[in-house]
Amino acid sequence: MSFFRRELSPVERFESALREKQAARLKLAAKSLAADGVVSDRRNTAERLAVAGAADAKLARAEAELRTVEERAKTLRAELADFDEQLLSTERALAEARMQRERDGIADAIEAMAAAIEKAAPGFDAGTAGLLAAATGTNTLPQAARFSASIDAVRREVLSAVDLICWELRSAAVSTRSGNANAGENAAAEPEEPVLPDIQRQLIYTLNPLQWREGAELRRVPAFSAVGLPKYLLPVALRHQHVDHMNARRVQTLMHVHGNVQAELAPDDPRIVDLDALAAEGQEKQADVA
Repeated sequence: MSFFRRELSPVERFESALREKQAARLKLAAKSLAADGVVSDRRNTAERLAVAGAADAKLARAEAELRTVEERAKTLRAELADFDEQLLSTERALAEARMQRERDGIADAIEAMAAAIEKAAPGFDAGTAGLLAAATGTNTLPQAARFSASIDAVRREVLSAVDLICWELRSAAVSTRSGNANAGENAAAEPEEPVLPDIQRQLIYTLNPLQWREGAELRRVPAFSAVGLPKYLLPVALRHQHVDHMNARRVQTLMHVHGNVQAELAPDDPRIVDLDALAAEGQEKQADVA
């Protein structure tokens, strides 16, 4: 006879709770269905009595019975809806517990790897010490001295690498156990907006919807947004009052009112100002003047 029971894991507790709630929900659903059937019967009875012209007292009793069973059915439906919410909550908790169990298993494997590396390190150190002792003697040749120096350098490098990799592995285990193991990897994997490296830009605030071309890409930005505008387009955009500097007073007011708009622009929006066309027009005027 066992006097001590094994403590259930979180997954086992949630699985047991889910089974109990599912069984209770089935019983409650059966009661609700039966109550709905009683309501239908009482409603039909009251309808028949009313059509047949039954006495007022009989009709009053039929109506009272109908109201009673309707309230009962309504209460059961509310309890059933509450049970459904509890089931969903328990299912979510069970899924999270299973994910945590999986994370714990991975973290345990990582920590076991770190422990195995630390356990093997003294053997490596002892082996290199034996090599150093074998290559060191009273009549040390230059070749043996170089070999000893190389072995000693490798020994120090490996032991330093052991400390580093064990620290990194244990840090990875902590992150994995807390569920943050892939946060940095996911952030690094997010595609960045392609930017041509040979284009110098300046952060500017748009006052109108703008578009310009960068190589094969046509860029469109909405009004009231902070963008990195190519510097060669900045003079024409400022001259025509389509942009302004971030420290301008009106920009501060517009930022307070509109913020930094990131909406998509329709290609056929008539409000879009083509900065390339404005720049080309300015160059043609300069050429005419010349």
